[in-house]
Amino acid sequence: MDFKFTLINWYSINKRELPWRKTKNPYNIWLSEIILQQTQVKQGQPYYEAFVSKYPTIFDLASASETEVLKLWQGLGYYSRARNLHTTAKHIVNELNGVFPNNYKDLLKLKGVGDYTASAISSIAFNEVAAVVDGNVYRVLSRYFGIDTPINSTLGIKEFKKLASTLIDTEQPDIYNQAIMEFGALQCKPKNPDCDSCPLRASCVALQKKTVDVLPVKLKKTKVTTKYFNFLVCIDSNNKILFEKRTHKGIWQNLYQFPLIESEKSLTSDEFQLLNIEDTLLKTSFEDYALYNETDIVHKLSHQHLYTKFWIIEAEQLPIEAIPINSLTKYPAPVLISDFIESFKF
Repeated sequence: MDFKFTLINWYSINKRELPWRKTKNPYNIWLSEIILQQTQVKQGQPYYEAFVSKYPTIFDLASASETEVLKLWQGLGYYSRARNLHTTAKHIVNELNGVFPNNYKDLLKLKGVGDYTASAISSIAFNEVAAVVDGNVYRVLSRYFGIDTPINSTLGIKEFKKLASTLIDTEQPDIYNQAIMEFGALQCKPKNPDCDSCPLRASCVALQKKTVDVLPVKLKKTKVTTKYFNFLVCIDSNNKILFEKRTHKGIWQNLYQFPLIESEKSLTSDEFQLLNIEDTLLKTSFEDYALYNETDIVHKLSHQHLYTKFWIIEAEQLPIEAIPINSLTKYPAPVLISDFIESFKF
C-alpha cells in the first residue's frame, strides 16, 4: 500500500468528527480554515460554531458590523483574520453576487486567503487537485522523506509544495488533503509521536535515521521585542469611563482599549506622576490615581512581550467620548484588556 492510500485508509478509521467536515459548502469550509489558522481545533471549534450560529450564510456575515465580528472573535487572537474575514464576505456579496470562487486561482485573490487556504477550500469544496501544505503537512513530509530543508525558507516552501503536488490523490483530493493534515495532527505529532503504531513506520526515513525529533527544520524566528504599556482606566463620578478604538494599523486595529501610555521601562508610582497624563486623557484633569497591579502583567504575543500596568484614574467629569461603565463588555477588546475588565469587576 503506497503513501497516499495508507494515509486515506488511516483517515477513514481515525478521523475526528468535526462540523465543517459534514458539508461541502465553501462558506463553512472557508470560515473553518480562517479560524483554524494559527489555532488548534479544540480552541477554534467553539468559535466556528458561534459564527455559523450567528452568521449562517455569507450574506449574514457581510451585513454585520466589523465591531460585531471582532467581538465574536474576541479571545482568538490574530485579529487581522477577523478583519479580512469580514472584508472578504462583503466583497463576495457585493462584487461576486454572493457566489464563492470555485477554483484555487480565483480563491487566491480573496483577502486573507493564501496558498494553503486556497488549496484547502478548492480541494475540499470543489474537488480541485490542489495540494495543501500546512504545519502538519510539512511535518509529515519532512519526516517521512527525511527532508531537512527549512520549512520557512523560500527554497523549503517551493520544495515541499512541489513534493505535495506529486503525492496528492487526483481522484479524491478532498479526502487526501484532509487525511494528511489529520495524520500530522493526531499521529505524526510535533512532540513524542507514537512511531510504534504508525502505519508508515516501515518506510519513514526520519524513524530509520533517528531524526524524528529534529525534523522539520525551521529557521529561527525574528527577535521578540519587549514593550511597557500603561493603561489609564479613567472613571468619573457619573460612572463613565474612557474606552477608545485603536485605529492605527497593528494586531489590535479596530479593537478597543483604555488610553495608553507606552514607557521605556516598568514605571513606579513616583515615575508615573511625572507623566503628562492630562494630554493623553483629552485634556481631562484627574483627582486621584492608584496602581491596580504592582507586578507587571506579562502578555506574550508571537513577536513581542507586553509588560503592562493598569492605573485607576479618578476624574470629576470625563469628556463626551466617555461611555457608561456597564457597556464596556459590548466592545471588542484584546484578551489583555478583557481579562482586566473581568477581574476588576467594575
